[in-house]
Formats: sequence, C-alpha cells, structure tokens
Amino acid sequence: MARITCDFYSEALQCSTSITVILPQQVGVLESEEVPDFGKTYPTLYLLHGLSDDHTIWSRRTSIERFADSYGIAVVMPAVGRSWYTDMEYGHDYFTYVSRELPKVVQSMFPLSSKREDNYIAGLSMGGYGALKTAFHFPENYRAAASLSGAVDVVERIPDFNKDFPAIFGNRQVEASGDDLFHMAKVLVESDSPKPFLYVNCGTEDHLYEANLRFRDHCGEIGLDVKYEEFPGTHEWGYWDQHIQKVLALFFKGSFLKDGCV
Repeated sequence: MARITCDFYSEALQCSTSITVILPQQVGVLESEEVPDFGKTYPTLYLLHGLSDDHTIWSRRTSIERFADSYGIAVVMPAVGRSWYTDMEYGHDYFTYVSRELPKVVQSMFPLSSKREDNYIAGLSMGGYGALKTAFHFPENYRAAASLSGAVDVVERIPDFNKDFPAIFGNRQVEASGDDLFHMAKVLVESDSPKPFLYVNCGTEDHLYEANLRFRDHCGEIGLDVKYEEFPGTHEWGYWDQHIQKVLALFFKGSFLKDGCV
C-alpha cells in the first residue's frame, strides 16, 4: 500500500487544504515484462475524522492502512477542522467540499472508481455525523455509509458548542433541516432515491450512546433500514481501531447485501 499526503487548492473552500490517501500498490513490476495495468480503478472508502482531529488521525491512531490492504481498496481522508461537515454561516463550505468537490478531485488525481457500487463513506464521532449526512444528501453516490460513535443528534449538541456552532449554523434553524440527521433520514425514506446500506455502531459506555439509541429507534419508526450494533466501550481509539474492521468487512465482503439495500 502507498500512503500519500496531498495538498491542493479547493474551489469550495477557496483555500488550500490537505488529504491523506491510502492506495493499493501494484507489486512485482520490477521483474515483470508486462506493462502495469494503469487502467485499473479501486473501490474507495471516504473516512472522516472527529471533532479534534485532522486528515492524518486515522492512519496515526489505527491500523487502517493494514486493514485496507486486506481488501485492496483505497481510503480517502480529508481534513475539515471543527466544521461539523457543514457549509458554515461564518466560514468555509465544508459540506460542499466533502460531498461534491472531493470525490471529483481525488478521482481525477488517483485511480479511483466513480461507480456508486464502489464508493463508501464512514466516520467516527463528528465524522459519523458527516458520513451519514453525506449519504443522506447524495444516496446516489454511495453504496453504504457507517457511523462509529457518531454525534448523530446535532440539535442536542448545540448547547455544548457555544463557540463552534454560532459560526457554523449562525441563527438558522437546524432542527428539521438538511443539517438534522433525524429529518434527513425521513427525507430519504420518502424519496425515490436508492437507499444505501446504513451501519450505526456505538459503545455502551460512550457519552453519545443515548443519542445513537434515539437515532436507531427513529429510523425504525420511519421504516429506514439501519443495521445497529453496540458493544462495551467508550469514546476512544481502541474501540474505533477494532470496529472499523467490522465496517470494512461489512462493506467489502459484501455481507450487507440484502433485500432493501440497493
């Protein structure tokens, strides 16, 4: 596997930004007389970081490179600061960047598949929120989405982030908007869009556990199929290093394929 840090200019952000990309590497080229297959493209996981992290954190705190190697997939990890994967009221358009610009940029730079069946998104904590939000808004682009210890109830978190959220959301209504996962889940159910496979996982001692239970129950009430699992654990990297392996197995062994998931 190759691990690449890439710096480039983002049109959505109107500034330079960075990503880390894990990419399968063709081996045996030294002794081979055949030309490497430059037309090959790889399934891709967009892997989103949490509130206090950046594009390097998954490769520093987990064995994601080794895990990805087992499946022959690419992993794209962007940096979004403390933006909550949102087009900020007083700041940059991070949701537009991650959901619309980033896939086009990386597919133009690296041998990544643009097919829906080859594209997946996941994240932890704030990144779990970002992954589900992106999949709800653009279900035609992702075959599956996963949230680990996700901050799934952003409305509930508003009082806890009195420095961040005024800059992110300003005075706009968050509840029952495109920033509210509970609302967007209902929008997805009522739409004719394809329904990605959704996986939600949270530790039973995590401070976000109750919110994840509410989200699970809400999805059940509105008829949105979500695979929910919980395990003993808190909000920490040992848990995420273990359970990102479950996400990869679900996504790239195809074990999620079933009636109702398209």
